[in-house]
Amino acid sequence: MSTEPGPTAAGKSSFDLVDADRLFAELSLGPETTLLDVGSGVGNYALAAAERMGPGEGGRIYAVDLWEEGIVSLQAEAARRGFTRIVPMVANVGSVIPVGDESVDICLIATVLHDLVMDGTHEGALEEMRRVLKSDGLLAVVEFEKVDGPPGPPKHIRLNPQELEAIVTRFGFQPTKMVDVGPYHYLSLFTK
Repeated sequence: MSTEPGPTAAGKSSFDLVDADRLFAELSLGPETTLLDVGSGVGNYALAAAERMGPGEGGRIYAVDLWEEGIVSLQAEAARRGFTRIVPMVANVGSVIPVGDESVDICLIATVLHDLVMDGTHEGALEEMRRVLKSDGLLAVVEFEKVDGPPGPPKHIRLNPQELEAIVTRFGFQPTKMVDVGPYHYLSLFTK
């Protein structure tokens, strides 16, 4: 096991709080889609994406997280469910995402960006997401509404849509849409 400290919110997932049907409808996943799940944890979003993409080998789902135990758990669950298109990887997304240049259709970062901002690693992560996204790629950011919780992190850590847009657009992304994806979350979509 890794001796590196785990990520800020290792083991926590927002998946059960999000309207997954609404989220994935906005992403328009197809059987040939290449999706990158940034800060995937145990892979709840990656597993749900694999279910929606259907059978086949054309598309890939790269699930990347620094938390080694989460990636091991995802590997086991993906194998148990026969999801061969999921590729789990341990990596520090603030430094390097081990995926080729312009090879990804959609980067999904679900309730992770606020932690990267807090840790000071968001710039490297956003540069990497820009690098791996295809020229017509989509950056999909799920964040908690900036209100007092629970659930979720303290209010001062959360990013409202304007703060999120100000951070992301500095890296060459253009906002295209924002929608609610549950009572506590919103989804902001950006193009490269």
